[in-house]
Amino acid sequence: MDKEKRNIQTLATTQSKYLSGILDVEDVKEFKSLIPELKDTWKKKQMFRTETEMRFSVLSDNKYPNRASKYWQCVREQNTHFENLMHLSFDARKNDVEIEKLKVKIKDETNKLDKQLLQIELEEKIYSKAGMELVAKHRMREVATWSKLKKEFHNGSFDDQDVNTHQAESYKIRLEHQKATLTPGSSQPEVFNVLGQLDTLNRVMKDGELLPKHEKKKITKRK
Repeated sequence: MDKEKRNIQTLATTQSKYLSGILDVEDVKEFKSLIPELKDTWKKKQMFRTETEMRFSVLSDNKYPNRASKYWQCVREQNTHFENLMHLSFDARKNDVEIEKLKVKIKDETNKLDKQLLQIELEEKIYSKAGMELVAKHRMREVATWSKLKKEFHNGSFDDQDVNTHQAESYKIRLEHQKATLTPGSSQPEVFNVLGQLDTLNRVMKDGELLPKHEKKKITKRK
């Protein structure tokens, strides 16, 4: 049976006897009494975004106004967490090797003080391992949830192979939303940025700059 992952209770219990060096006696007693609660808090603390936050904050309708734009943002988010999960895996493997090396050093070390320092370093590495396991769990949760959302938004109405295909239409809607929020109190740079991008995008779409070559020729002939 695999050893329980993300379990800091044993380490916290062991570490509590050393807290007398930085805490008063009564505080140490209270810490020990809170260890089960602190373990629970540590395990259920929020890491990264919840599905609620993904839906209303990351994929807000004003920034991602249609299924295609929401889908492609899901792709970006999922890939970010996938890549971070892979790098974390490498870090965790290195940490495991360092733990084993420290165990050997502790066994062979004859100097009492050096042995204590190695033991402290080992316990710190073990705590780091638990932290990595917790981060990995939530990285994987994000990867899986973005997968769920991708499936939800993908109804076959847009190109799911080339992100560029949807962007002109999606950005046009987004910029029109931004334009609608401009007021007499909006800053000059803000107005310049929104209207400039919207006007340019309208021209690009009208002139067919994003169309395949054979489609561009048709527009040129009509002119």
